[in-house]
Amino acid sequence: MAERAGTEPSVFTRILRGEIPGEIVLQTDDVFVLKDIAPKAPVHLLVIPKTDAYRDVTELAAGDPRLLAHLVEVAETVAAQAGLDSFRLIFNTGLAAGQTVFHVHAHVLGAGAGGTLDEASMTAGMPGEGRDT
Repeated sequence: MAERAGTEPSVFTRILRGEIPGEIVLQTDDVFVLKDIAPKAPVHLLVIPKTDAYRDVTELAAGDPRLLAHLVEVAETVAAQAGLDSFRLIFNTGLAAGQTVFHVHAHVLGAGAGGTLDEASMTAGMPGEGRDT
């Protein structure tokens, strides 16, 4: 797993290494998926590259568009596995946007079981609505 030089491993890297607990629900060679520990919707999953070389989605898009496309593909897969026919895919980019873990990751949010997301789920992680990863 590649890490940014001169930085401590992110919480996601530490979960992947088994250093701290986390519920990994799917892995590929390049990404893994966790259940969010503070869900903002009935289904709230995080899709995370195994490399922490990219702080946010803009760095990932510029540095490895193939990995970004794979991350989106995996998000669609886990949404379908969770029974979602529609879902939100969110990337928080920067502290003011609610990003607290600077290891790029996507949030997959859905209502599950034919429901719809409520207003709190629709604005999860947005400035003024509390912090999210």
